[in-house]
Amino acid sequence: MTGRGFTLAAMTVAGALALTGCAFGGTGNNTATTLEPTANATGKITIWSWDVAATALKRLAKQYEADHKDTTIDVVDIGYDNAYDKISVGLQAGTGLPDMITLETDHDQGYLSQFPKGFADLTPVFGSMKSDFDPFKWDAGSDKDGKLRMAPWDSGTVGMFYRTDYFSKAGIDPASIKTWDDLVAAGETIKAKLAKTLITADLSAGGPFSMLLQQQGQGYFNAAGEITVNSPAAVKVMTLLKTMNQKGLIKNAKGWDASVTSAKDGDSAVTPEAVWWIGTLQGEAPELSGKYAARDLPLFDDASAPTSNNGGSGLAIPTQAKNPQLAAAFMKFVLADEANQASMMKNEGLFPAFLPALKSDFFQQPDPYFGGQKVYQFFGDLTPKIPSITFTSDQSAASDAITNAVGAAVLGNTDPKKALDDAAQQIATATGRKIAG
Repeated sequence: MTGRGFTLAAMTVAGALALTGCAFGGTGNNTATTLEPTANATGKITIWSWDVAATALKRLAKQYEADHKDTTIDVVDIGYDNAYDKISVGLQAGTGLPDMITLETDHDQGYLSQFPKGFADLTPVFGSMKSDFDPFKWDAGSDKDGKLRMAPWDSGTVGMFYRTDYFSKAGIDPASIKTWDDLVAAGETIKAKLAKTLITADLSAGGPFSMLLQQQGQGYFNAAGEITVNSPAAVKVMTLLKTMNQKGLIKNAKGWDASVTSAKDGDSAVTPEAVWWIGTLQGEAPELSGKYAARDLPLFDDASAPTSNNGGSGLAIPTQAKNPQLAAAFMKFVLADEANQASMMKNEGLFPAFLPALKSDFFQQPDPYFGGQKVYQFFGDLTPKIPSITFTSDQSAASDAITNAVGAAVLGNTDPKKALDDAAQQIATATGRKIAG
């Protein structure tokens, strides 16, 4: 999802369960239900969500009810702070969950591992449209047998937002920046001429480490579930961050509010961030209209992608749902309809994972805030290029270890490779997983 509520992670019951290595069934009364893609379902469903996601669902629920007699859709905003506690307890107990839930993408594989029988197979509903969805999101929501369990909703497609006025004053053509080394060199020029840092990052939370690792097609684990946080690609990222910090090119802003304030104050020239940063800039810093543009990420090498992912979510139907057919029908209405997806971008800032929606008129319009750039079209073109990576039930343990490693290497004096080797060992000790060799 977008914004503060969907980007600040917390240790939840789901994370605690992940550390146990246990797998719970999470079964309900409908484990054998086969969803029908064209079922004329009626009755009532209840949905759990929060923040702007709940707002979008409530709005579309009214539209669906008006068009479908004898249907009632109750969207309950359960709040982000307690969401995963409630979902995890319901899955473990096998009772107490609604007909549909919202899940952030990085939670998908953890829940699928812990509760392999906890979610309905959505393949009968969406399988024929697989190519219409962000492939990274589709993979993240699919189980080990390739069955879709969490349908993609919104994507956190990453690009590089940059201050056009800073680059102009420093005499740097943004198009000349091909690699991260090029960007570092540009940052040194900007610092010398304008007394501005290159990038703002919350190093206390790991900074952009995971985004830049995914840009190289890697996550914290490989497809076999082995630990890869100390891979050569990871060392490249950590070395880059350490180099930038040593050169005084990073503004270290701790927390969401500090990051937003840094943007408003114009501390730095670039921000590698997801498409939802557009809404943050326009909402929090309207006075900077006309001073920003967006472009693809610089490359590490020819094998790296021009984008990554940060955030985003999906929808799932617990197998204990009382009315799974209506839940599936409404889910398809929300997620696989171009007009509805465009409306959620326009009204709630949710960037579609449904690729056909990105070709609608709304996404083709020039944006005055970005100097007339068709900024949504730009991110739409990047979305299919997001590399797929492996998530596991031990994401929380890995994230904690990486945060510590960034502190040791970037803010401290530890060698990047040693910091990451230590992180890999920390994860292995906590989870029992093997370090990839």
